[in-house]
Amino acid sequence: MTTWSLSVLLAELHDDIQHRLQTVRKTFQHPGTKGDASEHVWLELLQKYLPQRYQAATAHVVDSNGDFSEQIDVVVFDRQYSPFIFNYEGQTIVPAESVYAIFETKQVINAHHIAYAQDKVASVRRLHRTSLPIPYAKGTYPAKPLIPILGGLLTFESDWTPCFGEPLEKALAGGDDATGRLDLGCVASHGHFVLESTKGTYEVTAEGKPATAFLFKLISLLQFSGTVPMIDVQAYARWLTK
Repeated sequence: MTTWSLSVLLAELHDDIQHRLQTVRKTFQHPGTKGDASEHVWLELLQKYLPQRYQAATAHVVDSNGDFSEQIDVVVFDRQYSPFIFNYEGQTIVPAESVYAIFETKQVINAHHIAYAQDKVASVRRLHRTSLPIPYAKGTYPAKPLIPILGGLLTFESDWTPCFGEPLEKALAGGDDATGRLDLGCVASHGHFVLESTKGTYEVTAEGKPATAFLFKLISLLQFSGTVPMIDVQAYARWLTK
């Protein structure tokens, strides 16, 4: 009889991600190629293990006013209730209402990359999102409040020694725009961090299997996010007459 071990299975999941990121860092010399390969590792993790109501892709985000975000390395968005996703010649564009989470991927975490990720996150959170009342058999539910969009940074290594300390805390607390705040992140070689919103401080966990721990934390946060709002498709349709 085969004896299964949950701890071994979860450890192997992280070890696979860490090994692949390490291989990318050591093998590919071209910065663009290295970045694309690392991005693919993180995307594949989320595409494989997130519940099927979510999809993960590199994408731009657009709102009904016609404003676009910058390109985001990893966008976690709804595929159950969102009525349209534009995909052409390898370019994916998703409506702002469908977005649950956004992440930037880098080789290392440092102050510059944190600031860069904060700017990318802010470029999505600033977009306009619609929310319509929801009809049902006996009437209409009020329009849903907009869910918070999670934002974060995913890396393999750190420029800081130790990885978690005052420089990281200072960088995470920096930025002129509160809309760029990062909610969570993973440094696959060291650990992960999560913003405790009620306290306004970051909880840092240095553990041996950060990629798996990050994945579970993200799924937990998504569970409490609820469902994306009912999108006003006609607000987008008006662009057909422009």
